[in-house]
Amino acid sequence: MKRLVLFFFFVSNVTIAQTFLTESGNVNFLSKAPLSEFNGVSNKLYGLIDLSNNLLDFYVDLNTVETGIGLRDKHMRDNYLETEKYPFAEFTGQMSSIPTLNPGSETSVRAIGKFKIHGVEKEIEVKGTLTKNLKGELELDAVFEVLLSDFNIPLPKLVFYELAENQSVTIKATLKSKKL
Repeated sequence: MKRLVLFFFFVSNVTIAQTFLTESGNVNFLSKAPLSEFNGVSNKLYGLIDLSNNLLDFYVDLNTVETGIGLRDKHMRDNYLETEKYPFAEFTGQMSSIPTLNPGSETSVRAIGKFKIHGVEKEIEVKGTLTKNLKGELELDAVFEVLLSDFNIPLPKLVFYELAENQSVTIKATLKSKKL
């Protein structure tokens, strides 16, 4: 009986060490329209990478995204993202293969999963890099494109609020090993 308990404890610790969380990652979207270019930024990206189960799950409260102009932020939330109804953007997926992460070396990764925003869910591919730093944390850098029409997000008609159809989304996060 003692061997079974010790074996379970050992296996549990291995699994735990493979789960990483962040509560303060960064999301940045870039809108490059012909007459207007601006960024929207949030430092409230929450996420999980579970290497044991090959699971990725990241989300951001869209009410925390700021563009530097309060009125534009309000119009973006109220008229286009409709954050009262759809407050979150979320990506849930899996890496194409679980990488071997050596401290200090950057590894290219590719994830396929469901991205959900504005009540619409669509499968997308996200490319990025993972680096295991010397503290044992994972550093994630990733970029993907979002076509607003794919998610039923209308484009503003006013030139002052001109928004590009194609948004480039960048995420950066440091994820710490967590015991669940």
